[in-house]
Amino acid sequence: MVMGDIATGTDVLVIGGGPGGYVAAIRAAQHGLATTLVERDVYGGTCLNYGCIPSKAYITAADVADRAANAEAMGVSADPTVDAAAMREWKDGVVDRLTGGVEGLCEANGVDLIEGTAAFEDEHSVRIAHGGEGQGMETVEFEHAIVATGSRPIQIPGFDFADDPVWSSRDALAADEIPDELVVVGAGYIGMELSTTFAKLGADVTVVEMLDDVLPGYEDDVAAVVRTRAEELGVDFNFGEGAAGWEETDDGVVVTTETEDGVRAEYDADRVLVAVGRAPVTDTLELDAIDLEPNEDGFLETDDRARTELDHVFAVGDVAGEPMLAHVASAEGVVAADVAAGENAALDHQAIPAAVFTDPEVATVGLTEAEAEAAGFDPLVGEMPLRASGRALTLDETDGFVRVVAEADAGFVLGAQIVAPEASELIAEVALAIEMGARLEDVAGTIHTHPTLSEAVFEAAENARGRAIHTRNR
Repeated sequence: MVMGDIATGTDVLVIGGGPGGYVAAIRAAQHGLATTLVERDVYGGTCLNYGCIPSKAYITAADVADRAANAEAMGVSADPTVDAAAMREWKDGVVDRLTGGVEGLCEANGVDLIEGTAAFEDEHSVRIAHGGEGQGMETVEFEHAIVATGSRPIQIPGFDFADDPVWSSRDALAADEIPDELVVVGAGYIGMELSTTFAKLGADVTVVEMLDDVLPGYEDDVAAVVRTRAEELGVDFNFGEGAAGWEETDDGVVVTTETEDGVRAEYDADRVLVAVGRAPVTDTLELDAIDLEPNEDGFLETDDRARTELDHVFAVGDVAGEPMLAHVASAEGVVAADVAAGENAALDHQAIPAAVFTDPEVATVGLTEAEAEAAGFDPLVGEMPLRASGRALTLDETDGFVRVVAEADAGFVLGAQIVAPEASELIAEVALAIEMGARLEDVAGTIHTHPTLSEAVFEAAENARGRAIHTRNR
């Protein structure tokens, strides 16, 4: 039976149920606004279902296997086996619990949930195509719209994700088997996280990257620690090479690469994972209907209130551009909802932490030393190597460092770069310091628990002041 076209109205229409969209919807409903959330796939978006959460689940499982197999120095010997299907089942359970929680939170806050694909009809209405044959269409009129459609993996010529041997990150995180040989195209944060994970799970991993190092955009000494550790895990890097194509063989596939000078190389594999970045999803929105056009990079440009060129249409998360981080999407979603409710809210991007869940983890916030100089500061830098940390030694994880950047005159904290176990947790202290305008003496004057990794943040602050006890002062 074909349903007839129906029309409803709402104060706030949110398109996309990822970490930007569902947070925006809940906050708008908390303001007492009638709120409708449209999601065409699954609640929680890419982050909860195909990205952040499943990748961290696999990273954790791979770390357990690797630690168990390489703990002889601690007096522990083991030969763990990896059941990829069971690992996927456990990961799926984690995902299902979280996505079910998102749906429940939306409903508990009075958000009206609609499954389907929304496209603008005019500046105050969308048409929603419901999934499945015979499910019909629906029109929703709105006062404010918040676009949170996220992003998708970028495909490169000759590597179609529809082809079985070619994986996107989503495909890799849904695998039931660990490939014997895996070629990874791209050494950015997604490529490096998955490369080290699959290496720990027993795959022979080859990475091809057109640039000259891993983690482009990060400082050289940060990238060096991650690259060296990956090499110790058996990851083989081939820099200055771009993926040119692939062919099936009796044993799998052969991936062909090419340098800028035209030198070609071939690598055998069972699967090839393409991890060269993500692109915003705007093609489903019919933006022409509201005279809204993405910029040359495909993003919807916004102001500090998350508004597009149309004051009543907001964009949050990956569709609004860098930094493409789930926690940024959530923060933008809150601001968009607050502004839609008439509050004087605005975005403040001075203290946005970022983390890469490699081995060791990398986390950054604020300015590097070079960025501080470029911004006109006289930077003061303090550093604590992990090899001098008692807790790092007891973890047998001493690769990395904590670096704190401050301005020399008053000691205000400007940024930090952390390469360490649990760097993603450690960075929060520095982010708070920047946000509240703390000085080095505030961080150094805070007693940190011993023995912990967080003591390295304290020691780095003291090192910048020339007062470090457990490492040599600069």
